[in-house]
Amino acid sequence: MSGKLYVVGTPIGNLEDITYRAVRILSEVDFICAEDTRVTVKLLNHFDIKKPLVSYHEHSASHVSENIIERLQNGESCAVVTDAGMPCISDPGEDLVRKCRDLDIPVESVPGPTAMATAAAICGIPASRFAFEGFLSVTKKQRYAHLKSVSGDTHTLIFYEAPHKLRATLEDMLKYFGDRRISICRELTKLHEEVMRTTLSEAVSYYEVNSPRGEYVLVVEGASEVDTDKEYTLEDAVRLASELTEKGMKLSDACKEAAAVTGIRKKDIYSALM
Repeated sequence: MSGKLYVVGTPIGNLEDITYRAVRILSEVDFICAEDTRVTVKLLNHFDIKKPLVSYHEHSASHVSENIIERLQNGESCAVVTDAGMPCISDPGEDLVRKCRDLDIPVESVPGPTAMATAAAICGIPASRFAFEGFLSVTKKQRYAHLKSVSGDTHTLIFYEAPHKLRATLEDMLKYFGDRRISICRELTKLHEEVMRTTLSEAVSYYEVNSPRGEYVLVVEGASEVDTDKEYTLEDAVRLASELTEKGMKLSDACKEAAAVTGIRKKDIYSALM
C-alpha cells in the first residue's frame, strides 16, 4: 500500500505561525523533502523534530524524485516543505505532486502561511480580485514580455522580488504600467515588517537613496479603464524604446518591443530614434 505525500506550509518569518497540525505531521512522517535542508533543519530543531531530510529543489537530478516516489510506493510517508510559506507554488514541489497524482499516490495538504495572501490582506489596495505573478525573469526579454502581457489587466497584481533586483523592477513597472499605486510589503511577519503604500514613481525615487533590504512582496493596482484605452503617441514610443536601449536592449529589439506596447509602427519609431 502506498504511503502519503503531505504538502506542509511553514512560517514565512515568525515561527509562532506554524500550526499544531504541521508540527504533528512533520513529527510523524518517515522523511521530509526540503528546498534547502539548512533552512529546514533550523525549523525542525526549534520544535525538537528529528527526521531524515532529503534535498529536493529545482536543480535536483531526476533520480532524486524517482527515489522519493519509490519510497512512497513502498509505504513510507513524506512531507514536502519549502524555505518559507506554502510549497508547490512556483516551486519544484509541484512536479512531485503531479507525479504522485499521476501514480494515484495520496496527497494531502497541511495549509500554512503564504506571503502573497498575507500581503493582499494588509496592503491597503483592493484585492478581491488579484493575480499572483511570482518572480519576474532575470532575462530582460522575458521580463519585459511578462510586464507587457499583464499591463492591461484591471485586477491587482502581486509579485515577489529580491532586494538586489527591486530598483530595476520598480523602474520597469513604471515604464510598462504607468504611475500606479503600489504597496511594498517587506519582511512580512518578521521583526522589521514594513508596508509602504505609495506610487511607482515615488517608490523609484525612494529607493534611489535608500538601499533595499529583506524580501519583498509588491502589490500593484490594476489598470484603469482609461489606461486600457490609452492611445500612445510616437513620442511615447520613442521614449520607451530609448529607455529599453539604455538598459542594454538592442536598438532593433527595443523598437519592436515599443511597437508592441504602443501600437506605433516599428519603422516609425526606428526612424525617429535615428
